[in-house]
Amino acid sequence: MQITLQPISPEQRRPKPANEGNLGFGKIYADHMFTMKWTVDKGWHDAVIGPFAPLTLSPATMVLHYGQSIFEGLKAYRRADGGFNLFRPQKNMERMNASARRMVMPEVDESLVLQAMERLVALDQDWVPRAQGASLYIRPTMIGTEPYVGVKPSSQYLFFIITGPVGAYYAEGFNPVKILVCTDYARAGSGGLGAVKASANYAASLMGQKQAQAKGYSQALWLDSCERKYLEEVGSSNIFLKIAGKVLTPPLGGTILAGVTRDSVIRLLQDWGQPVEERRISMDEVLAAQQNGQLEEVFGAGTAAVISPVGALNYQDREIIVASGKTGPVAQKLYETLTGIQYSRLPDTHGWTHNVPLE
Repeated sequence: MQITLQPISPEQRRPKPANEGNLGFGKIYADHMFTMKWTVDKGWHDAVIGPFAPLTLSPATMVLHYGQSIFEGLKAYRRADGGFNLFRPQKNMERMNASARRMVMPEVDESLVLQAMERLVALDQDWVPRAQGASLYIRPTMIGTEPYVGVKPSSQYLFFIITGPVGAYYAEGFNPVKILVCTDYARAGSGGLGAVKASANYAASLMGQKQAQAKGYSQALWLDSCERKYLEEVGSSNIFLKIAGKVLTPPLGGTILAGVTRDSVIRLLQDWGQPVEERRISMDEVLAAQQNGQLEEVFGAGTAAVISPVGALNYQDREIIVASGKTGPVAQKLYETLTGIQYSRLPDTHGWTHNVPLE
């Protein structure tokens, strides 16, 4: 399938942000977007890169009623030589197709979607920030678009990609954040959608996030839905802890997302000879480690924030201070290494960066 290019004229292009040091996250969008449609009789068709514009949907559109919606998130990084990198985009496409299978949605041609992302970045390359730590966020999304009020998989789908310049995900930047351990609500249960990057997962997390922010915390850390005892993930990232010299992270068991950054962190730690283990971690273990001085670091890992040091956890109204509230050396090294690879400031020994061909 060929991608039809319908660029806007230079006069129609919107002004770029004047202050790239204060972009925030998810508020600004570039000039173009990619769309393609799927129907039972034609499969995927009408692949177009055209102007960023509102979608027109019937009030009966199935995604609005039954939630068939999945998405991904990755970034384009401006290199010092003027080129652009994507970071492990194939992993994002593999995960999107895994999400599609679980949500009874059609899989996409991964090579076509990668080509669409490349062409979007090349077309809107002036939107890729030059400021240190900033990047162009890329959001591929698929929704069920059949106008029908009845519970079944949609027979029509829309896939689209939008982009926009972003800075730090958290207001704190790379400074340590404070996280509330959510005990009142659960994000996902065994056999559910916890491992799927579905919109429903994020809807389920909003109450916990609101509760956290009301108490002055940046995010909620979710526990397992059965015992409310074992750590799972933060709303925007996977969680890591360094206890007694070993880095620990919850295992992939169907209730947490298989993060691309999570996988990259584990592989880097293994490269460095740093003991790392994927296993269940209870809050009792975290409390005991803090009491005996063995809780050395806590940090999140995800595309949006990259590495996010955690300076404090609140569990059942008890605040647990981590590493005196400061960024730990492992989190610092991981952040510098990952961003160094993403922007091509450091060698990429794993072949993770993907060069964007410029048109």
